[in-house]
Amino acid sequence: MLKGKKIVLGITGSIAAYKACYIIRALIKQGAEVQVVITPAGKEFITPITLSALTQKPVVSDFFSQRDGTWNSHVSLGLWADAMLVAPCSASTLGKMAGGIADNMLITTYLSMKAPVFIAPAMDLDMYAHPATQANMQRLRSIGNHIIEPQSGFLASGLEGKGRMEEPEKIVEALKQFFAARQRPEACCPVKEPHTLAGKRIMITAGPTYERIDPVRFIGNYSSGKMGFAIAEECARRGACVTLIAGPVALTVPPGNIRRIDVESCEEMYRAAVDEYGNSDAAILCAAVADFRPEHVAAEKIKRGKADLLIRLAPTHDIARELGKMKKEGQRLIGFALETNDELANAELKLERKNLDFIVLNSLRNEGTCFQSDENQISILSRHRKKDYPKKSKKEVAEDIVNELTAIL
Repeated sequence: MLKGKKIVLGITGSIAAYKACYIIRALIKQGAEVQVVITPAGKEFITPITLSALTQKPVVSDFFSQRDGTWNSHVSLGLWADAMLVAPCSASTLGKMAGGIADNMLITTYLSMKAPVFIAPAMDLDMYAHPATQANMQRLRSIGNHIIEPQSGFLASGLEGKGRMEEPEKIVEALKQFFAARQRPEACCPVKEPHTLAGKRIMITAGPTYERIDPVRFIGNYSSGKMGFAIAEECARRGACVTLIAGPVALTVPPGNIRRIDVESCEEMYRAAVDEYGNSDAAILCAAVADFRPEHVAAEKIKRGKADLLIRLAPTHDIARELGKMKKEGQRLIGFALETNDELANAELKLERKNLDFIVLNSLRNEGTCFQSDENQISILSRHRKKDYPKKSKKEVAEDIVNELTAIL
């Protein structure tokens, strides 16, 4: 999927800079053309001569060539590239990208880039966990950048965290998957009748999330994923390119234009949803995401003891609310509300607070619907009206929901 692709590889001042060599080799092996742009700090960790030997291209570092004064055009690079990858991306560069501080060739290239941008952070675990770094990450995600999450390790506090750059082969695989999912619409989305969503890109979340207590236990819920999968199949039937982010369920999707991303936890679903939503026309958030996770995850199976076991819980990401903040003009965001009491009031509150276009309300009071069932009974609420539906199969309910979405796309 990378054959003929033009990739700008940005390298910053990180101990992981040596891994850029492996990234270059993997990209070239896949048929890509690579142009390296390196920061002054990056040259302290790896020499431009090494990088130039791998790419067969001069490495760009300064605005003007030191040899003959030739101007290196960041604008031209932004137009030339099919994608920009910053790997490794230091905390300093991450902050400059988020703030638009154009004090080196890499940042000016980034600000001129017309192609998708992928960022692979690499830094100390505590630096990565700092609220300032996390705010910069969220800012970059919100404007459409793709963050390739770093690997796990342990913070100085003893808690698990992330910071070490993802391995080169996984970084390259992320680019391959991106281009594979964004083939021309006629190849990605074979038109089937009715083709009311032909060419549209729809992201759907489905199923439960599992929040680990220890290696063998988790906090979860009874969601089977049937409703979300039915919606994904209905969107695909109408010609949409579907990205289905699925929690741990025992369901399959038919071959065709549904790209499936399997996740386990709320954190994983949040990262996938945030990365995908920027390139979607609409998102339907059908997953039953855990609102809380254990604050500490035991490294080994917890043994039975005499004393009571107390598990302290911490809130998880509110995926709908975060996507509501990201939503751009023309994008649509659909949510679900499963309630046990005060159904209408709670649903209306979610509709407003999370910046949804409409919300699908169902209730555990309706027997034989919701979790594990093949049927559902819903109401659809927008800011202007409420429409109630009779009990139906989830396939038929999916048709009703997609009809509502089609009407506003």
